[in-house]
Amino acid sequence: MLPMYSATDHTAGNRLFIRRIIAALVLITLLSAALVVRLVYLQIVGHELYASKAKENSVKITPMVPTRGIIYDRNGKILADNTPSYSLDLIPEQITDMAATLQRLQQLLDISPDKIELFEKQRKRQKRFTSIPLLLNMNDDELAKFAVVRPYFPGVDIHTHLVRHYPYGDLAAHVVGYVGRINEEEMKTLPMSEYRGSTHLGKLGIESSYEKELHGKTGYAEIETNVQARSLNTLSENAPEPGANLYLTLDIDLQKTAFDALAGYNGAVVAIDIKTGGVLVFASRPGFDPNPFVVGISNDTYKALSESDDQPLYNRALRGLYPPGSTIKPFVALAGLEEGAISAQQKLFCPGYYQIPGSTHKYRDWRKGGHGSVNMSQAITQSCDVYFYRLASILGIDRMHGFLEKFGFGEKSGIDLSGEKAGLLPSKQWKQDHRNREWALGETLITGIGQGFLQVTPLQLARATATLANRGDIVNPFLVDKIVSATYIGPPPHPPQQALALKSANLNSVIDGMINVVNSEHGTAKSIGRNIPYQIAGKTGTAQVFNIKQNAKYNEHSIDFKLRDHALFIAFAPVGDPQIAIAVIAENGGHGGSVAAPIAAQVIKQYMREKLKKPEPEPSEAKPTEETANPPPQPED
Repeated sequence: MLPMYSATDHTAGNRLFIRRIIAALVLITLLSAALVVRLVYLQIVGHELYASKAKENSVKITPMVPTRGIIYDRNGKILADNTPSYSLDLIPEQITDMAATLQRLQQLLDISPDKIELFEKQRKRQKRFTSIPLLLNMNDDELAKFAVVRPYFPGVDIHTHLVRHYPYGDLAAHVVGYVGRINEEEMKTLPMSEYRGSTHLGKLGIESSYEKELHGKTGYAEIETNVQARSLNTLSENAPEPGANLYLTLDIDLQKTAFDALAGYNGAVVAIDIKTGGVLVFASRPGFDPNPFVVGISNDTYKALSESDDQPLYNRALRGLYPPGSTIKPFVALAGLEEGAISAQQKLFCPGYYQIPGSTHKYRDWRKGGHGSVNMSQAITQSCDVYFYRLASILGIDRMHGFLEKFGFGEKSGIDLSGEKAGLLPSKQWKQDHRNREWALGETLITGIGQGFLQVTPLQLARATATLANRGDIVNPFLVDKIVSATYIGPPPHPPQQALALKSANLNSVIDGMINVVNSEHGTAKSIGRNIPYQIAGKTGTAQVFNIKQNAKYNEHSIDFKLRDHALFIAFAPVGDPQIAIAVIAENGGHGGSVAAPIAAQVIKQYMREKLKKPEPEPSEAKPTEETANPPPQPED
């Protein structure tokens, strides 16, 4: 039986249908209105914004890394260069089995696990279609091995890059420094606009101190890309500005002479052009080869360098702290004259030891029988300890401290290298602050001969010697002489030269003693002053590595080499018109006169040969500059 519908039901159904139609029309109208509003916004109001975003999606800004500046020595010899280097690069998306490929390459080319680990880290940060280096600086043997099997390694190829190279290796490593890969911590502090695309950064030496100048300015290219960010074509380029070239004051030939002369000893040689302050030699031995640091030094190699007893990574010229020994005596002597504590001709008696009144302790002279009565020149010439014990006692530690400070002891020189140490120039206040103890008179005495708490760097000694030779005009050492870039050619800024108010007569008295150190038969470095057409003024020094008991006798042949005294020497030449000042420290060398002085002489003579442009005379008997019937025994310094 069919259901029956009433007229009422039919009317209600029509109304429901009409309401639904109306609701649908309203919804369609609202959605259409919203769509129109959105279209108006996108096409008119937000057109500029979204057009820009669309362009960014299709155009990639790619950094163009500048070529790093070259570093030259004073004669134009290259100390740091960029050389073509071959690398083995992998494109991950073209390699089906990355693990197997890496394993096969590792066996074929003997690639270290460190390099595999570094590659994996880079792969995680790069797009799959980006070429990533696995092996840098490939040698001929590696290139030949891979060339044979190249067809069997899809996605693996050899590319050419510019790599930093240091042709003189360990000879100038502590001066020039090296570049290394930028790590994550460094990237956080570097300006992103300048270092996008850069992989290396100056880590040490000039490479670090002048990073901004050497790096240059990054350029940019607009690259059209597809939706997968693949490059299609280049739209425009803003070329990078190459890094500036740096010309140093360093003479690499002199540097080699100094480095070779130190053979057999750890130590340092610093030589300064007195007229300008330019550093001619800045040698620290042993050195290290900086080239492995560029491409990534292995953990084993770095561990061997860092844990070596000889500390080849340590810059002794800049950071090495040593007692100056008797090389401090000319400055203490000048302090005595300037402070009015003694006159140049006043004689003090040396019986071979000195005692503080009321004390039984004997402060010994290097010469057991003493030097007798000596004036200042004689005391410097023969390195009489007792004279300087007594002079130090008269001066007192505070007056000594105040005067030595004027010559740059106890403070950084301001050279354009980072990491310089200030040394230690002790005073009563220093001991109270750092040791919480009162200063003792005995400490004043040993400070007067360059022992005790007093510590200096080779750079400080060379600078002080240059200032003395310059008759009180303070010499400020520097290494970079000229910067040559696309926008600037000239020197970097240097501090203005200051002058100490020193009396000429007092300077003459001290320098006369230093002349006799080298040119007198009494002198502690008389062997180096022979057969040259000019005079060298110098001072030898011997610095104790450990203290000797009161009645014990020091025998260098019966103790371990590392416990032997350090040998020191300072000098300048020629005396009439000083050109070069030098400081030498040969660790455990024993005697300044027999070890350190000949090293300095080699550097000075080579430098002066170039200056004078004429050979030295043939060897002959030296003529003494002092008359003496009974020359003293060979001095200990």
